[in-house]
Amino acid sequence: MIAARPLPAILAGLRIPAVAAPMFVVSGPELVIAQCKAGIVGAFPALNAREGEGEPPALEGWLQRITEALDRHNQANPDRPAAPFAVNQIVHRTNGRLQRDIDICHKWRVPIWITSLGAQPAVNEAAHACGGIALHDVINDTYARKAIAKGADGLIAVAAGAGGHAGRQSPFALVSEIRAWFDGPLLLSGAIATGRALLAAQALGADLGYIGSPFVATAEANAPAAYKDMIVAGTAEDIVTTAVFTGVSGNYLKASIERVGLDPAALGERAQGAVAFEGEAGGPKPWRDIWGAGQGIGAVDNVVSVAELVARLEREYAAAVDAMRARLAGA
Repeated sequence: MIAARPLPAILAGLRIPAVAAPMFVVSGPELVIAQCKAGIVGAFPALNAREGEGEPPALEGWLQRITEALDRHNQANPDRPAAPFAVNQIVHRTNGRLQRDIDICHKWRVPIWITSLGAQPAVNEAAHACGGIALHDVINDTYARKAIAKGADGLIAVAAGAGGHAGRQSPFALVSEIRAWFDGPLLLSGAIATGRALLAAQALGADLGYIGSPFVATAEANAPAAYKDMIVAGTAEDIVTTAVFTGVSGNYLKASIERVGLDPAALGERAQGAVAFEGEAGGPKPWRDIWGAGQGIGAVDNVVSVAELVARLEREYAAAVDAMRARLAGA
């Protein structure tokens, strides 16, 4: 395994080695602003910013709100500036907004661009043109190599156990294969919900942890109370992995599947077209009615503010570092 290069300045100096994952529907300006103020990278999917027909792009308003809020925070707290934020672009032929959203992000000089479901050199070039960096989601080494070849600056290894759309490979295998040839920024996603998990991600060879599900159960998250409660009550055994809902393998809360009248044990029948989801009038839709979550939710005990969650992660991370140093000293 090769040694990683130092992180680019935009990812260095975070309070803890963590980036908040952009979550469909859940992540909005309030959550992102709180995450950045707490000292970690906050992120949201561009497609979360929706507007009605004929209305100005909501994404522009979101970026203005986030940028101005973080600027005010930095002016008031020069000794404790906010972390940078990221915008996730779905780089897929079905995203008819992609070019428009790229142009808006370039205009607002978004510092970190996260791309998913496709790698396009033009998106990476747009990020670089406004002084930003581009990170790409990957689920295996083949996709990782393609992403770097197309100009991505770093990778997000989405391993087994991650919430929402997720890979199937063990983080041990995925990070090891990528680190055998890539020494740039590498983030790891997959059941990272504690400070101990952040340190473990670094021990594997990742630079930063990518944290999603714990932020659903925060006061600032744009999630229904029932969704937050399911995260708090759930454990790894309450996660169902299926490609039925979107055509891409993902992890979902079993209770949310049951809540809409479906049997989690009989989803295979629907995979064969027994019942349509998309386009079915009044039918359940993924993300809106069927909620994603990762296998690390057992570490979430209650709904808290973002500041409280990041403080808990910081304490756990520091304790894990101290414990590891003690073990190594006694070896």
